[in-house]
Amino acid sequence: MKWALFEEGRLMLSGLDCEPLPAGLASDCAMVCATGRLDLEALKLGTHKVWVLQNGMPLPIGIDYATPHTLGPDRIAAACGAKAMTEGRGCVIIDAGTCITVDYLDPQGVYRGGAILPGFEMKFRALHTFTAKLPLITSIDSAKQPVTGRSTQESIEAGVLTATRYAVEGFVRHYRTLDPEALVVVTGGDANWLLGEGCLQVGDCRWEPLLVMQGLAAIADYLTKLENN
Repeated sequence: MKWALFEEGRLMLSGLDCEPLPAGLASDCAMVCATGRLDLEALKLGTHKVWVLQNGMPLPIGIDYATPHTLGPDRIAAACGAKAMTEGRGCVIIDAGTCITVDYLDPQGVYRGGAILPGFEMKFRALHTFTAKLPLITSIDSAKQPVTGRSTQESIEAGVLTATRYAVEGFVRHYRTLDPEALVVVTGGDANWLLGEGCLQVGDCRWEPLLVMQGLAAIADYLTKLENN
């Protein structure tokens, strides 16, 4: 679980890596995003107004997706966070977590869809699980991503790290043929494997570790304004 407290759009407090919510934390409202089972009682949110992000909810962005009912709430929240900080500018959103998603938000604030790739750990585990001799790589130097591996470990790293970086760069190039001014925003727990010296080569790029949180705050603000009008 990750949480963040915002006041008038400004981040005040946050907790990452399953840190518990502080005792007595209170707010006017709460916006919750979950991709798995959700137990609101266990969260003990100090507020009388709780929204759970779900499909069909009014949003500060448009959704142009053939199956909106299957669109992950984390992808929706990240797109709303991107819109909040890139008003009037298109955005390529890269979220490097268990899976890696590359999504496009156009300059009009409409989410157009994107791509879902296996995440880094998933790829390392797949190579080990579905072969007889390839080792499981659990410790790597993310700053050194080989293109030509000169050992089995380096070859696996090249196949996972470098190839994933090339794939992401290819998606960014594609979207920039449609929108040359698109900003690239990177978030997610494995973003360090894409960022850093000699890694992702996409030009104008921002790292936003709390992008999903910023999006949830933007949605909560949007819903509050709708209710007050």
